Amino acid sequence: MKYFNDLKRKAHKGHTLKSLSFIFLFSIPFSAISQDSAYYSSAFNRKSDDLKMQLHILIRNHKEYPYTSTSTDVWDILKETDKDPANPNNVILLYSGRSVDAAQEYNGGAGWTREHVWAKSRGNFGTDAGAGTDVHHLRPLDNSVNSTRNNRAFDNCKDCKDVIDNGFNTGSKTDATLYTFEPRDDVKGDVARMIFYMAVRYEGEGAEPDLELTENIMSNTDQSPVHGVKSTLLEWNRLDPVNDWERSRNLIIYEKFQGNRNPFIDYPELADYVFGDSTSYVWKPEAISGIKKLSKQLKVYPNPTLNVIHVLVDAEFATANYTVFDSSGVTFITGKLSGKNTTVDLHNLAEGTYYIKVDGDLLETFKVVKK
Repeated sequence: MKYFNDLKRKAHKGHTLKSLSFIFLFSIPFSAISQDSAYYSSAFNRKSDDLKMQLHILIRNHKEYPYTSTSTDVWDILKETDKDPANPNNVILLYSGRSVDAAQEYNGGAGWTREHVWAKSRGNFGTDAGAGTDVHHLRPLDNSVNSTRNNRAFDNCKDCKDVIDNGFNTGSKTDATLYTFEPRDDVKGDVARMIFYMAVRYEGEGAEPDLELTENIMSNTDQSPVHGVKSTLLEWNRLDPVNDWERSRNLIIYEKFQGNRNPFIDYPELADYVFGDSTSYVWKPEAISGIKKLSKQLKVYPNPTLNVIHVLVDAEFATANYTVFDSSGVTFITGKLSGKNTTVDLHNLAEGTYYIKVDGDLLETFKVVKK
């Protein structure tokens, strides 16, 4: 953390670090950059610890709420952020997806409770204002599942045991041998992005914990301020993309309550730049601004790939051309879509992440990883 603290001091003196431009390895379709780019502009064109430091500065000053109070507290906020769209009187439980009566706060253990996704014992911050009440990582959860999850590390189970919520198989699992918890597939990315947020937001300033990611699986008695498993969380971030539920929740927290955002929901690729394989590369989202959401008319596979990509369309588009380029805008390949399935040969390209833009009747841009 010494280097990180040095960077923080430099930032306050107006210093920046120079870096080289490249792009992260990421295999999910790239949706439109609809985020508030002005909010993140000071983090553009940075890398590694310098990028992490600037993100921390952007999100650290926010309103804090009490865990339990007669005024607005965490219970009240979760009733807004995790409201069931089909029944506004209910909340959705994180690890099961069940919809339950929002009025049943705890209810002697028979109702729902507040899950600290970054386990509050990992750093021993409890329910104190700050990390203990930051709703970016607090979610509604059944009491029994909360006890089952406890402070287990997040990882793919090997000797799997189903997690049951009131007789309902949640899809989440524990490991019978290792002290780990695997959430249901639909929220694996959500969990990862909440953990990433916490590791950037809390850097040991004042009385706050200094939270870090780890590859280790910690025991249930270990209160070190670390959480894992980092490589698994990075994988989940790629495999379970951000959805409208996450975006809506992030916006509610930002606009109605805390006044800060989760950068890893707005720009999920940041995880690789801050924690993954792309820490030596500059984050340059402005180089890919204006990219549109991959439509149902257009699909690509396999992704990642070793040599070729197939571009599959629902119908033939006589005027559809494609261009393969990198994050700096350098073009490598151009061509025309040929029928419903076009093969694009990438074997002459170096390993890395590229963008394929389809023009004409279709206007789409997507990422593809060459291994």
